Amino acid sequence: MWVLLGIAIIVAGFLLRFHPLLVILASAIVTGIAAGLDLLTILAAFGKAFNEARYVSIIWIVLPVVGLLEAYGLQERARGLIAKMRGATVGQFLTGYMLLRQGLAAVGLTSVAGHAQTVRPLVAPIAEAAAEAQAGALDDHRREEVKAWAAATDNIGLFFGEDIFLAIGSILLIKGLLEQYGISLEPLHLSVWAIPTAIAAFLIHGFRLWRLDRRLRRGAPEDPA
Repeated sequence: MWVLLGIAIIVAGFLLRFHPLLVILASAIVTGIAAGLDLLTILAAFGKAFNEARYVSIIWIVLPVVGLLEAYGLQERARGLIAKMRGATVGQFLTGYMLLRQGLAAVGLTSVAGHAQTVRPLVAPIAEAAAEAQAGALDDHRREEVKAWAAATDNIGLFFGEDIFLAIGSILLIKGLLEQYGISLEPLHLSVWAIPTAIAAFLIHGFRLWRLDRRLRRGAPEDPA
């Protein structure tokens, strides 16, 4: 029964509003000691768990790098790049980015791009610069709209591209769910049938980006649809 002390520590730590990670760490150590494990074994278990799930910590390594790049003018460089490309529009740029995002996700490279490492430091500033070239100075509302389109394009490219990859979690989830109802499908079949959906999503969102270009040229307000 002594091993249940770990639960008591978690409850007490959360009630006293201590740092959650410290509470969980203390609970794990106390539970291990109560179960008869020595400290080296407990530390080895922590190390093994960290090593197996170390990809979770990669995000915290990327974010400071992105921050340093922004501090040294990454966004300004991105704006300057799109300004040199005559005739480039928000819709054209985001359509190209969506194609790249879908293609990378389709081969399993879902973490190559994303909101933190790509959209905020690169895609959104480039889209804003393209919008300024089309419509002149942007007010705050229009600027936020362009940022939202950049974020939405990343989401759509990832969501409808990753299902083409055989070993993605969503494919395995669908396969496991169907097997519970006696329907046996190979992951390859699910991936193949995800291709028409990805193409349809690309065409539909591409059309919406084309409409965005038209509205920016006319200076029209945001379309609620």
